[in-house]
Amino acid sequence: MNSGLTVPDGFPPARRPTIREVAETAGVSRSTASRALTGRGYVAPAVRDRVREVARSLGYVPDATARHLRQQASQSIGVLVSDLNNPFYAGLAAGISQQARKRQYTMMLADDGGSPEVEAEAAEAFVALRVAGVIVTPVSAQISTYLARQRIPVVEVDRQFSLGACDAVMVDNSSAARQVTSQLLDLGHRRIAMVIDEMHWTTGRDRLAGYRAAFAAAGVPFDDSLVVSAGWDVDAARIEAHKLLSRPEPPTAVFAANNVLAEAVWRAATELNLTIPDQLSLVSFDDVSWMSLVQPGVTAVAQDPVALGEAAISQLFERIQSPLAPVRTVLLSATVTSRGSTAPPPAR
Repeated sequence: MNSGLTVPDGFPPARRPTIREVAETAGVSRSTASRALTGRGYVAPAVRDRVREVARSLGYVPDATARHLRQQASQSIGVLVSDLNNPFYAGLAAGISQQARKRQYTMMLADDGGSPEVEAEAAEAFVALRVAGVIVTPVSAQISTYLARQRIPVVEVDRQFSLGACDAVMVDNSSAARQVTSQLLDLGHRRIAMVIDEMHWTTGRDRLAGYRAAFAAAGVPFDDSLVVSAGWDVDAARIEAHKLLSRPEPPTAVFAANNVLAEAVWRAATELNLTIPDQLSLVSFDDVSWMSLVQPGVTAVAQDPVALGEAAISQLFERIQSPLAPVRTVLLSATVTSRGSTAPPPAR
C-alpha cells in the first residue's frame, strides 16, 4: 500500500508560486516583497505583514539557490564532526544547531568517521553549497587550509591542527587530566594506567601531558608501559583493556582518555570479575549518561559539549563579521564529577 501523496493522471506537478506572484497579490513591487520576506531593508510594518501573509497563503518558498548565487554565500553553516554515535559529538552538534537557529542560519551536518578522505569530501561539498562558515572537529590540518584558500571562515573545535592560522575552541585537556590523575595518586595508587586513543592530536597529547605532569608533581616514577593505545572502537579497545588488566602486575587504577575507552575498560573489568572500585579504580575523560546509571557511578571529567558548540558558533560568527580580526583560541575549563569508581588500592 502506498500511503504517500500522488498526483492524479493527466495533472501536471504543482508549480511553486514565485515572488512576482506574491508581489502582485499583495499589491507591492517585487523589490518591496523581497525586503519584506528577507528582513533586509525597510518596509512599513503593515506592508511587511501583508506580504508575509500573502506568501503563507500562496505557499511561497524562497529560492535559496538563486539567493546564494547572488550573495556568494548562504544563510547556512557547515558542521563536520568525527562520530555522531558518540554522545559527545551529538551534544556538540546540538549546541551549534540551537545557536544557529537563533541567528536564522541552517546547519549542514556531516560525519567523517575520523577519515581524512571523508573530511576532504565534506569540505568540498561545503564549498559547493556556499556555506557562510564551517565548524569542524578536524582529523588533519588539510581541511582548515583548504577552506582558508576558499575564503570560508573556519573554527576548529575540540581538536586543533592549525594553531595561529584559524580560530579554535578547546577544553583545557591538560589541567583536567592532571587533576583526575592527582586524585588517584592521592588515594595511594602508583600503578595508574592510561588507556588512550591517540597521542598526536591535541586532545590525546594534552591529556597524556596532564597525566604525566601529575606523576612529576607527586614525585612518583612514571611507567611508560602503563600507557596503552587502544584506538577508537569500543570492541577493539575492550580487547586491549582485557590484556592490560590481565598482566602479571596489573594496574590498580585506569584513566580512560575518553568515554568510549571508559566503556571498554568497564566491560573488560566485568569480564575478569574485577570489582570497581575495590579491586580497580576507574576515571574517565568525558562524562556521558551511562556513567551515572551504573553501580558504582564512574568518576569523570565533565566536558559540556553543548557549551563547546555554542562557543564555537559564537566564534564563527565573530569571524564572519570581522574577517581581519586576530586569530584566537578560546579555552574552556572542565570539571571533575566524583562518583563511586575510585578508592585506595587493594592491599597486596
